[in-house]
Amino acid sequence: MVSNLFKIKSVDKLLSESDEKGHKLDKALGAFDVTMIGIGAIIGAGIFAMVGEAAVKGNAGPSLIISFIITAIACGFTALCYAELAAMVPISGSAYAYSYATMGELVAWIIGWDLIIEYAIGNVAVAISWSGYFNDFLNNAFGVNIPLWLRLDYRTFVQKGFDLAAAPHVFGIPMIFNLPAVLIVMSLTALLVVGIRKTSRFNDFLVLIKLAVLAIFVGVGFYYFDIKNWTPFAPGGWKGIQVGAATIFFAYIGFDAVSTVAEETKDPKRDMPLGIIGSLVICTIVYILVTVALTGMMPFLELKNKIAEPLIAGLDYNHVSRWIIVIVALGSVVAHTAVLLVFQMGQPRIFFSMSRDGLLPKIFARVHPKFKTPYITTIWTGIFVAVLAAFCNIDEMANLCNVGTLFAFVLVCMGVIVLRIKDPGRTRPFKAPGGFLTPVMGILFCVYLMMGLDRVTWFRFVGWLIIGLIIYFMYGYRHSRLNENKTLSN
Repeated sequence: MVSNLFKIKSVDKLLSESDEKGHKLDKALGAFDVTMIGIGAIIGAGIFAMVGEAAVKGNAGPSLIISFIITAIACGFTALCYAELAAMVPISGSAYAYSYATMGELVAWIIGWDLIIEYAIGNVAVAISWSGYFNDFLNNAFGVNIPLWLRLDYRTFVQKGFDLAAAPHVFGIPMIFNLPAVLIVMSLTALLVVGIRKTSRFNDFLVLIKLAVLAIFVGVGFYYFDIKNWTPFAPGGWKGIQVGAATIFFAYIGFDAVSTVAEETKDPKRDMPLGIIGSLVICTIVYILVTVALTGMMPFLELKNKIAEPLIAGLDYNHVSRWIIVIVALGSVVAHTAVLLVFQMGQPRIFFSMSRDGLLPKIFARVHPKFKTPYITTIWTGIFVAVLAAFCNIDEMANLCNVGTLFAFVLVCMGVIVLRIKDPGRTRPFKAPGGFLTPVMGILFCVYLMMGLDRVTWFRFVGWLIIGLIIYFMYGYRHSRLNENKTLSN
């Protein structure tokens, strides 16, 4: 039994199974599409919402700029590893598939289960943040406010001291939930079901809008820039920079989501490296410019009063014209929508690959006969994210997403090392430079960032993995296609 747990599925077998009738996805994406998907996934809640928490938490302040650079370097090493594996193993399973080909089925299951934290749980945080910015947009543009009981979770509602009597009650239970978050998730789920081509075109439109909006914010921020706001530059010292880097890592999550559409890319050997690395470089430049503008236009401690909407706070602090605030609020809604779209695209494809391997029920591997999308997993992922977004707190979801993603990154870097040792002769359309130094540095940087996360997040992460292992031994191991001719007695 133990030997079966770590039995690998060869790269050739993974590729052949991805071409099976009834399990084949539509190849419709080019290099531009893939890069835009990467930008769509990366720029969102992290820069529009989490940058405020990252600057204040740990007292990073203006030195958050350094935090962004550290995180970009960590992600850069990992992105090169993702690019190498995605070009060599162009299937929709992403880190899950790479682990299956290098470290065996048990590790593959663990990483597949872990990726739920990155994509599904991460999207819960994005949906909650989207709801807040959507209300800001309605308020600034039209003077409309969604009732608090319809846009907050119960815990946040109580912690902020709002009156429970203001919410409607059913059988004595207050009806407090985040309705806008539910509606946006289900709307995008419907779009994702009808095809990758329509989804990609919609994402391109969203990306162009949010880049234009951030350019406007940077221009305004530089206009109001005051060097006095950078004194002291690093109030929390290196510890503050580390905590800021670990927190702001949420802003970089997404470049790896590009790898989940490898199976739907026309020329993955060329387009995957371009999309993964290109989107990360573009977003890093944008992030640094936005952080310089924000920390230069206001004292960072002022963000404590409006930590969830830092860009709006910066504009309010300098009393800019209302129309600029409306544009930035709209840009955030658009940015969050793009992230939701891409992450909702990625998670179903992970489930789809796991089901195709027999680790999840066969129904999840069904492809829509007309739209050629994994529609069953897309619908179920939408329901899962919508329910959690209705009742959960954003901070808990974001931190759990961070640790889950960093863990996945470590295993991807390890996968590059293992495949280079075990299968050195295999053709690598793209090879991460620097020999073994690149994956090793990726592992070290990711571990460094993981050390900046709090203990409660680690407890939740371990608990999540334990639940996953229980499911694997109760179902996955017994139904695995790799072990279909074996029994537990083996």
